[in-house]
Formats: sequence, structure tokens, C-alpha cells
Amino acid sequence: MSFEEVEDPYIFSTDTLPSDRRFLPPLANGLLGWRVYNNIMHIGGVYNGEGGRSHRADVPCPLAVRVESEEPGQNTYSMNTHTGIFTHTLSSASVSVTQSLYSHRHYPNMMVMEVLMVRQVTSEEPITVNLVGSFTPQSKDIVFESGPDYKGGSYINGKVSTAEYPGGSCPAVHLIWTPIPPTLMLNADQSQGRWGFVLVVANSLESAEAKYDVSLDLMATGNLRPSHEKAWKELWLQSTVEVTGSESLCKALIGSMFYLLSAFPSINDTSSSFGGVSPGGLSNGGDGQDYWGHIFWDQDIWMYPGIALFYPKLARSVLEYRVGTVEGARDNAQKQGFKGLKFPWESAVSGREVCPEDIYGQQEIHINGDVTLAFQHYLYLTEDLSMFTEGKGKEVIYGVADYWVSRVSWNPEDKKYHLLGVMPPDEYYYNVNNSVYTNTVAKFSLQFAVELAELLQDPAPKEWKEVADQLKIPFDEESQYHPEYDGYIKGHPVKQADTVMLGYPLGLEMSPEIRRNDLEAYEPVTDPDGPAMTWGMFAIGWLELGRLRKLNIYLRSASKTSRDRSRYGVNHPMALVQLTSSQGWGDSCKLCSLVILASEFRRNAWPFPRIFPRTYRSSVSAV
Repeated sequence: MSFEEVEDPYIFSTDTLPSDRRFLPPLANGLLGWRVYNNIMHIGGVYNGEGGRSHRADVPCPLAVRVESEEPGQNTYSMNTHTGIFTHTLSSASVSVTQSLYSHRHYPNMMVMEVLMVRQVTSEEPITVNLVGSFTPQSKDIVFESGPDYKGGSYINGKVSTAEYPGGSCPAVHLIWTPIPPTLMLNADQSQGRWGFVLVVANSLESAEAKYDVSLDLMATGNLRPSHEKAWKELWLQSTVEVTGSESLCKALIGSMFYLLSAFPSINDTSSSFGGVSPGGLSNGGDGQDYWGHIFWDQDIWMYPGIALFYPKLARSVLEYRVGTVEGARDNAQKQGFKGLKFPWESAVSGREVCPEDIYGQQEIHINGDVTLAFQHYLYLTEDLSMFTEGKGKEVIYGVADYWVSRVSWNPEDKKYHLLGVMPPDEYYYNVNNSVYTNTVAKFSLQFAVELAELLQDPAPKEWKEVADQLKIPFDEESQYHPEYDGYIKGHPVKQADTVMLGYPLGLEMSPEIRRNDLEAYEPVTDPDGPAMTWGMFAIGWLELGRLRKLNIYLRSASKTSRDRSRYGVNHPMALVQLTSSQGWGDSCKLCSLVILASEFRRNAWPFPRIFPRTYRSSVSAV
């Protein structure tokens, strides 16, 4: 009897790396982010540049080292998403060399490189491999200075050159790492050898030294790698989204969930130093790249649901990030001439607007409602009022409500409040009035402010309810659908999911007929080359209506770019576990849709084979 070997869907392997370095696997842990073999890395919350020039500061990475041998050999590269470890194995006639790289999941200030050499044949000759790197302690964003070695570790430190706003702080960066020699040798009397190299990053010398001491203790006790793997195991135990019968879909789901989790802190992290989730992830976001590492509505609307469903504690870290930017949001509102809080369209550390183009910060004000919707979902999911009291979440909710009240205009003709001069999520249009998405999310955030005030027994200004009750929600009575904004001409092209999001995630009550009309109105005119998450919204809409054939079409569209990167010049095994630029993050955004869909399948007992004919079994745990 023979047994067919079953491939582990959590492991992505190849014998060649992508030619495009942007698609090298990133390693991140919520604080440190790095693409393997890249000379630079990034630190969550460390930006350089004022205002629209703000971007993640480039930090040199001493672990950007490749293992090479003079002897011909076979290369195998693997990304194990279950353990968060990238490995390169070089096998030749005389030796097998395995290089392991990981951003430590439990100790977020650490990155690690390990090398294992195993002799393949009996020989009395030493074996040498080369460690090839081009590290220099330099950065265009930070002027580094060398300091005294610490317990054998090299040390540099510096500060970013330009604060986010006048008078703001310039973060300090301190690095201590194990020096990496140009070669490693397996002596004649050794059958195998192991070497460990650690990089520690902190915001002060004292902290860096303390964390380096911890790393030395972990290496001495043999617990450096086990503690990392244990932390990843704890994470995966709380979420499993798997399908059988479609290997590519299963891998896309696992890879997406892995990178969502990589962008968040450890579930054991109590530092409250989380810097938010950027569309490009932690490994990207340098000057002019991947949205500069800024935080958008993507965090609160697109990534948050997939995390909150499994990890309420990590979801809370998103809310805590927004609470930490309240003063910047207040400054934004004041500069616009309004009260309360105006969260930035692009956010870094302070909460002040850092979008390079002014129009988005001025007009794409739906971000305020997107932020409060995440708070609202958190309360409904967890019933954790402490987030709103001790955690100061109510300052966000009440401040946004005050902004809406001061931002609306009363129209005596229809006796409704209007929001004028906005840009909807569909960025093809700007300076429009009464974006249906913007007005709906504003209405809901005002209603939630009233609800929260009642729960906390806080006084609520009567204007909150008054504006919520009388805020215009555009609707075409004749066609029985929601126009995207006042004056929208039915059939005009749209960039992305906008009005179709009224059903999910906003949850606006409407009849099945109106929901269908909205989907059918925007279905043929949505840009097929627009943001990837759009099709997940159509898929969910058709799911709500029980239209499984339509659901099948759009679910496949939503997962297509995860399985086939040929549109972007990439069709490579490692591309499935990549998170880079807007398209890469779109893959993980789509995961949120798929997670919710899978949950719906379970709740409604709808068999997965009806959705994916080649998929025979689905597994969604910890929901």
C-alpha cells in the first residue's frame, strides 16, 4: 500500500526566488518589518518627513545576508506560514546548509538569522560557506553613529531627520546585533554546526541593551526559536480558515491570514505601541513607495473585520491606535474650520493629515465614519465597555459626532441636512454633494454616539440625534436604487465598491429588491482594474440574496489575483505569500470577505461545493 504525500498548505516552496525583489517574502511581527535579503527594514511608528513627505524611515538591516558555496548545489526556498520562518536550504555533495530567518513573534524587538550546516559525506576536510551581504550602517532618513560594542554586539544609534509636524518629536533608533562573519566553517571533526545571529531594535540604549540581554539568554537556553514558534502556534490556534479541494484557494487564504497577523502585535503584547496597519504592510512604505507606510480606511474597514472575528484583543489595538491620534484629529478639524475630530485620510503617528495631495484629506471625510464603525463593531462583538471608558474610546465617538454636526448644512428645500463638497470612496469623483456612503456612515456614527452616551450615562447633545434623523440618504424612487451621490448619472463608470457597501459592511436596512438593484446598477460600470477588494463586496451582496451563481463569479474574481500574478508580471509560488503595494494588501482585504462568507456558510448550512464545485470541505474555527 502506498500513501500519496500531502503537501502542507502552510508551506510555500520554490527552487528560485522571484526576479522582482518586491515579491520577496516579508517577515513582520507588528513592530519590525523586513523583506528577506533587503538591505533596509522598517519599524512600526517610525516615520521621517513633515506632512505629505512623511514616510516610513529606512533602517539598515544587518541580516541581509545570503548563503553561498563554491561547490555547486541545489537551492530550496520555503516560507512556513505556520511558524513564520523563511528558510533557504543549499544542498551540495558535501554539505547541506539551512539558513533560517524570522521576525520574532513573542519578542517583537528581535529579528533572527540561524544557520545549520550538516556534513553529507565522511571527510576529514573542513567545509566553508560564504555569508554574502552588503550591509552599511547608513540610511537616507537617519544619521547613524557607532557606539561601543555591547557584550560582543555591534551598536549604532540615530534619530530621524525630520519630524512629522513642526515641534513634533524625531524618534530615536538603536540597533545592537551579533556581528556576522564573511564565512562559516564546519571543522574536520564536526558532523554539523549551528550558528545564531540576533538583531535587536529599540528606541533607547537602555532598552536595546536589556532586550539584547534577553536574546542572549534565549540563545543560551535554546529557547530563542521555540519561543517564536510557540507564539505563532498560539495565534493559529485562534483562527483557522482552510478549504480542501482547491489548493490554490486554500493557500491564498492561509497566506493572506498570515500577513494580516504579521501586521499586528503579539496577543501577549502589553506595550500599547502599535503603529497601525498600512496597506503595504510593515516591510514596505519607504519614500514614494506603497503609500509611504501610511494608515488608511483600509485598516478600519477592510482588514479589521477578519481580525476582529478571531482576535478581539488585536482588534482593540486598532482602536487604541486611533485613540492615540485624537489630538492630531482635533487639529485637522480645527484647520478645516470645524469642531470635534477629523481623522486623517492618511495617518502616521500624530493623527495629523499626511496625505501628499490635499484634496483627499479635505474631502474624503468618510474616514471619520469608517473609524467609528470599527469601534461600534468592537462593542457589539465583545461588549467591552472598558475600551470606551478607561480606553478613552468615547472621546473618538463623541468627537466624530461633534465634527458631523458642525460639518453638515441645513437645506430648507428638502428639510434635510446635507454634506457638501466631498469625495466618496469612488475616487473618480470629487467635490460632490451627499455621497450616499459618506452620509450613511455619518448617520450611523451619530446614532452610535447617542447609543454609547446612553450606555455610559453621559449627556448627549440633542443635535447628534437631530442630524442623524434628518441627514439625507440619496435614493432614486423611480429606479428604486441608491445613486452614488447627488447628480450621479446612472451608468457612469465607478472606480470601486462604494454604494454596494451600504449592505455590507454598513448594514443599511433595505429590501432585497433595492439591494439587488444597487448591485445590478453598479456591476457593469465598475472598473475591472480597480481595487481588488471590490469583488468581495459584490460577492457578499449576492450571497445575501442567495444568488449562488453570481456569488461564485465574484468570489472567483476576488481570489483570482491571489492565484495568478501574471497581470503584474509575476507568476511565482512565493507571490502567494507576498504583501506589497495596493494589490498585495488587496489580497488580504479579500480575505476578510472570504472569512465572513465562510462564516455565513456555516451559519446558514450552505454547502461549500455549491460555491466552489471543486472544493469539498471547508474549515472555519475559533469563530
